[in-house]
Amino acid sequence: MMLPITRRPLFPSLYKSIQVQDPQVIGALKDLVERGEPYVATFMLKNDEQDVDSIKDMDEVHDIGVFSRIMSIYVSPNPEDKHLTVALYPWRRVRMKRILEKKSDAAADDGTKGSKKEDDSQTATTTVVLEDGMQSAGAGESGSEAATAKKVLDSIKSEYDFTALEVENVEDEPYDAKDATISATMSEIVSVLREITAMNPMFREQIHHFASAQVSKAVFENPSKLADFAAALSGGSSEELQDILSDLNVATRLEKALVVLKKELMNAQLQNKISKDVEAKISKRQRDFYLMEQLKGIKRELGLESDGKDKLIGQFKEKADSLQMPAEVKKVFDEEIGKLAHLEPAASEFNVTRNYLDWLTQIPWGKYSVEDYDLQRAKVVLDEDHYGLDDVKQRILEFIAVGKLRGAVQGKILCFVGPPGVGKTSIGKSIARSLNREFYRFSVGGLTDVAEIKGHRRTYVGAMPGKVVQALKRVQTENPLLLIDEIDKLGRGHQGDPASALLELLDPEQNNAFLDHYMDVPVDLSRVLFVCTANVTDTIPGPLLDRMEIIRLSGYLADEKLAIAQRYLSPQAKEAAGLKGASVMLTDDAIDSLVRSYCRESGVRSLKKHIEKIFRKAALKIIEEDIAVPAPKGADQGADAPGDSHAAKSTESGDKVPAGEASSSTAAKAKGEASSSNDKPSQAMVVPDSYSLDIGANVLKDYVGPPVFDSDRLYEKTPAGVVMGLAWTSMGGSALYIESVVETTAEAKDAGGAERGPHGQLHTTGQLGEVMKESSTLAYTFARSLMTRRHPENNFFNNNVIHLHVPEGATPKDGPSAGVTMATALLSLAFNKPIKQDVAMTGELTLTGRVLKIGGLKEKTIAARRSGVKRILFPKANIADWEELPENVKKGIEGCPIEWYEQIPPLVGLDD
Repeated sequence: MMLPITRRPLFPSLYKSIQVQDPQVIGALKDLVERGEPYVATFMLKNDEQDVDSIKDMDEVHDIGVFSRIMSIYVSPNPEDKHLTVALYPWRRVRMKRILEKKSDAAADDGTKGSKKEDDSQTATTTVVLEDGMQSAGAGESGSEAATAKKVLDSIKSEYDFTALEVENVEDEPYDAKDATISATMSEIVSVLREITAMNPMFREQIHHFASAQVSKAVFENPSKLADFAAALSGGSSEELQDILSDLNVATRLEKALVVLKKELMNAQLQNKISKDVEAKISKRQRDFYLMEQLKGIKRELGLESDGKDKLIGQFKEKADSLQMPAEVKKVFDEEIGKLAHLEPAASEFNVTRNYLDWLTQIPWGKYSVEDYDLQRAKVVLDEDHYGLDDVKQRILEFIAVGKLRGAVQGKILCFVGPPGVGKTSIGKSIARSLNREFYRFSVGGLTDVAEIKGHRRTYVGAMPGKVVQALKRVQTENPLLLIDEIDKLGRGHQGDPASALLELLDPEQNNAFLDHYMDVPVDLSRVLFVCTANVTDTIPGPLLDRMEIIRLSGYLADEKLAIAQRYLSPQAKEAAGLKGASVMLTDDAIDSLVRSYCRESGVRSLKKHIEKIFRKAALKIIEEDIAVPAPKGADQGADAPGDSHAAKSTESGDKVPAGEASSSTAAKAKGEASSSNDKPSQAMVVPDSYSLDIGANVLKDYVGPPVFDSDRLYEKTPAGVVMGLAWTSMGGSALYIESVVETTAEAKDAGGAERGPHGQLHTTGQLGEVMKESSTLAYTFARSLMTRRHPENNFFNNNVIHLHVPEGATPKDGPSAGVTMATALLSLAFNKPIKQDVAMTGELTLTGRVLKIGGLKEKTIAARRSGVKRILFPKANIADWEELPENVKKGIEGCPIEWYEQIPPLVGLDD
């Protein structure tokens, strides 16, 4: 009996199971087994797509197949499953001779043709052969045995429709087992098998199954069996495998088996490479995620760590327990914690709630720093950080004394107003240091967004609290000193008015329950000491200005600048230039010349820049002249070496940091850069003790250029019609000259064709503001009125066109305080008589001659002192301001309070 198989042939000595679905063939197979003739022949179909259990023509299959014994048959218990599984053990190769006569066509209606499927997508058919120990036809069996076998087959064939064949055995061609080629090929096949098993565990199992269970160990010593074994394990094509089965030359069969086995090895190597490539493409984030999840699971099993969300909630509760939250805040905290516990970590609301709870537990509820009200220590701190400013220091000491009596410094909002560079911000640091409070500074200059003060709503992406809550988080105390810088430069935009938002913040009656938009819980700011800084008060809204106590810093006198430069600026600039310890000195006369000829502003920033420039030029000169030498190897180049270019730095809280610590990271960075370029770290240089350089006033021009101010006064001797006034600006006080000349007479103007002015005319220039223009008109009217009343015979104002000018025309000027100065200049021109040279004046003039109060008297007095003025005329209403001026400011200056203008002419030399 013959069974056709498809796609893969069977090889001798290798078990195989097939499936048969044709009922006629199934019946015949069962009968063969029952009658003791369990033998079949299997031949592979030439068409891989054909799947039948019997054939009609020999050309449908290959001529070489295998003779197999039926080891067992298995019928599925499922009635719907009609196929039969047959386990075969192939014995030897056979060749097809002819198809035996088939059953008559009339009997063929009893069954239907089926198809069978082989395990692992292979289809096989079996041929019934003689029983084990019998010899088949063509092998020389006895006539009786052959007759018995044919009789059994004919009997079954009369009942079932299947294919019966006559076959003959085929033997391998003779070969020499010791042939070198055969031995080498066998060794290579065994080597390839080992390589495949090392990469493919499934292949290893197949080899173990075939080699240990079904085939004797002689398979690796028998060339023919090894070739069949290698071909059966490989995944070659049907043509390649049939070619190996049909080849009776053992040497060539081994080579063909090696070829298909090599292909299998290449396939295994490619599979292994693809597997590694796929693993390499797995992103690090995914690997980390899997590993972290495994780690969490391990820790959870060991009890080392709870779930991430539970741990987070526990941390928030632990923080809240360490704080003294108000009842209202505690209630909100409990609600948010409950919400967080019911949210999934992947939810977007989870992160919003977590961030809010983080901020809520970062605010230092109930935490305060212990304040120090020691007046002596406060004096020492203020004197260490600032020179002069005695009136300001006195006001700060009064403030501390009141706090000591009350037990707390609260309920006050201080505002330091003064020109740039006078130390407003540094005084705030000094107050914090003297009170032992934490210090935090933020600037509101140009601020246009209310959310910077009040915070964002939590509904916005990236919402944050305002600056005040951020400051509390940073300082971790509820009673810090908050410095709000540049409060006079607040902006206003489409996002609201920050100045209005500051009204609640800077009101002692309201800030005990300050409501930030993000936090949405009341925050007590009543114990926060607010200090604001501004250059002017004109741009501060009235309601906001009303909430602050103004402390004015007018600037420094020349002698104060000299002392500041000697004590602070010069040593710092010298150290910053790498000249610490060197005999390079800036003399007192050089500093005095800097103050008088280069740096006349109220502050000391410009003076500091000039001093730093001088020491930098001195350092350049020393290096160019090759005077400096390498520092000793054992010298400390971080803090004490002259080559160190870092001075002690101030922290945000006003404390000092040693220069060595401040420069360590920079030095390390510089060292790394040097080593990357020439593998040799840079070495600090020192100036020998034998070298000395004194920088005096006579050589300042070589260091900072020519003087900016040639003299203290615009006029060494003022002519008629010129009077020195005093002005206040955001940069401090300054001398302001008023010039007046006769442009032409009224008659000449009339002769030229212009409209005749019966009472003369006044022209003004100098970029005057509206208020100052009105003051000039008023002064002109008052001077004419005074001349008419006192000197009716003098027709100067009626007959002349007068031009009044205020120098420095590029600088805008405005304000009413130049009224008396303009009137005096016009009268001096009318009398053609210059006033006294050492007199300056300020005051607002009315039409009736009343002199009204002005502002900035201290700044104006300092400016007059710089200009060498000996007598100042000021409104009588400012006499209290004059009396409060420090003695060193008033020294050598006569103050003359004026109530009516008629008091001025005798004082300036214009009396009758």
